[in-house]
Amino acid sequence: MARKILTCDDEKNIVRLIQVNLERHGYEVVTAYNGRECLEKVESEKPDLILLDLMMPEMSGFEVLETLKSNPETANIPVIMLTARTQDKDVLRGWQGGVECYLTKPFNPIELITFIKRIFAIEDNAVPEKRYDLSAEA
Repeated sequence: MARKILTCDDEKNIVRLIQVNLERHGYEVVTAYNGRECLEKVESEKPDLILLDLMMPEMSGFEVLETLKSNPETANIPVIMLTARTQDKDVLRGWQGGVECYLTKPFNPIELITFIKRIFAIEDNAVPEKRYDLSAEA
């Protein structure tokens, strides 16, 4: 059974890029375009991992993260923050909020896939089967 990943970003082109790359690697992808929709999809879809933008309408990624981590039913869902915000205070806030990874845009899709595989491998108490060439095209 394919792992389900929820990607939440208000930029439709980014969501599509992520979706295509994740599906090529065998993941099921659910999409959301703002923070409120993200929380609704978390409840209805029960994703295995969440890719979360920081700057979104209705609710910021930090507000979504705080809501997820404060709920015992969603607190253990791994979250990767994927954002254009590169300031140290934002990165620190993400780590303190409980993200597994903080990636900045522009990002390398292969790097993103590598982090996802590592998170799932750790979750499964396994070692990734192989190393991934980060120089490869997505």
